Amino acid sequence: MKFSTSNINLYAFLIATFTLTFNCQAYSFDLDKLKQSNNLVKAGDKYVTLLGEQVNVGEQAPQFKVVDKNFAPVTLKDFQGQTLLISVVPSLDTGVCSIQTKRFNEEAAKLPTNITVLTISNDLPFAQKRFCDVEKVDNIKVLSDSVWRDFGVNYGLLIKDMGLLTRAIFIINDQGKVVYKELVANISQHPNYDKALAKVKYTAPVMVVDGAAIKELAVKKTKNN
Repeated sequence: MKFSTSNINLYAFLIATFTLTFNCQAYSFDLDKLKQSNNLVKAGDKYVTLLGEQVNVGEQAPQFKVVDKNFAPVTLKDFQGQTLLISVVPSLDTGVCSIQTKRFNEEAAKLPTNITVLTISNDLPFAQKRFCDVEKVDNIKVLSDSVWRDFGVNYGLLIKDMGLLTRAIFIINDQGKVVYKELVANISQHPNYDKALAKVKYTAPVMVVDGAAIKELAVKKTKNN
């Protein structure tokens, strides 16, 4: 029996999907035993329950393990020495999430090289790759928490009974400390783009050291003291 290329690709996709689904059941935690937050985020006019430990500004950023478009593991340690802006979305296939991701992709092109922008969702890597190819998203790293739910649980973002991540923004400085957090009050709303971008630019070390840069940094620090 001969198989067409399209059939072979379909079978490969189904096998990979089955493997991913199977692996997703082998979490290293019991969902029923996770800490629950019930009054932080709404979907429409009703609160949703977030699973996992909430992360606060000033704390050391928890480690996490996600996968890239090729299912290769990616961890927080891979970005050591970088200032990170992490944009968290429920699903790239929805309007607000799409706009949020494309906005940060555009802004990332203007940022210095010591700032890395990540987008993390529970979309399958197949879907993320398709989205990035269609929308020309290539200035940020789009990563999936669909395999282990490690990021969602460690950052308190996993929505109970939905399997999605709630919308949020985190900024982690080059020492691994959380310096900014926005847990968007309603998952249908946009985050505060301008505030997050201003914070990440202020947080990252100045790369070009000259008189003007030093003076500008000193003025900013004085205003914030």
